[in-house]
Amino acid sequence: MTNPLTGPAVLVTGGASGLGAAVVELAAAAGYRPCVIDRRPPVDGVPWVDCDLADTRAAEAATRRLADQLGGLDAVVTAAGMDVPGRLDALPGDVWERIVSVDLLATAAVVRAALPWLTESGGSVVTVASTLGVKAVSDATAYCAAKFGVVGFTRALAAELAGTVNVTLLVPGGMRTAFFDDRDAQYRPGADAALNDPAAVAAAVLFAIRQPAGCAVRELVVCADRESSYP
Repeated sequence: MTNPLTGPAVLVTGGASGLGAAVVELAAAAGYRPCVIDRRPPVDGVPWVDCDLADTRAAEAATRRLADQLGGLDAVVTAAGMDVPGRLDALPGDVWERIVSVDLLATAAVVRAALPWLTESGGSVVTVASTLGVKAVSDATAYCAAKFGVVGFTRALAAELAGTVNVTLLVPGGMRTAFFDDRDAQYRPGADAALNDPAAVAAAVLFAIRQPAGCAVRELVVCADRESSYP
């Protein structure tokens, strides 16, 4: 096991909860040095920057700050995400645009800012899309637009960085996290919904970033085998 004081540095957006927190926990246990960009603090001892990822210039600055603090970056995992379901004509414009900013534009901003360090280390990027990045449903125009965008962005990025940085697109199905808690009842998974444990999805993330340079896992679909949003 790698010494956690000198192990590879992994930046996780949204690392204070949900999938991001599961990635932080698993990475730390595996000897990595996780750091986090979030609006809330992660577990004690993990370096972090308080940042609203909808502000993409702030997201870039937070990335550079953590890279400087840790002496570089070996991997980036863009696990931060949000959604407010609703019909297009019922969702306020600022809310619609915030979903796209957090889920798509911040993904690109953080990766862009991290590239100098990732290129130097021969590191890895794992972007987190969704099964709704390959399957469209009603009342999710913002989320689908953003996650379809993450899919396209990541596939183009993989072609652009081939031979320098490993790039993986993660397409998870629904997970048992607080992601659904603030939704109207009609948009919450039912009591019998088949949802994945975020720790299981985090294990797929660790599998991807553990690959040696030049041996990238290009895409991973991870979901419950009976989950209804599977494409």
